[in-house]
Amino acid sequence: MSAHCQVTGREPGFGNTISHSHRRSKRRFDPNIQRKTYWVPSLGRKVTLRVSTKGIKTIDRRGIDAVVREILARGEPV
Repeated sequence: MSAHCQVTGREPGFGNTISHSHRRSKRRFDPNIQRKTYWVPSLGRKVTLRVSTKGIKTIDRRGIDAVVREILARGEPV
């Protein structure tokens, strides 16, 4: 699986690396993806997610139950 956040949906961005002489070559901006395991009380088990650091902050703010419910509603396996 590519660098894709299960919570926010962030994916790699594409652009150019520009050298000092201003030559351009293609590059890829990957999001900071982490593998994180959470205990989900509503499911009664641990869940491992591939989340970006922004996704981790979202989980801290909204709660793991709400985020997992949203992921399951989309049809993604958890």
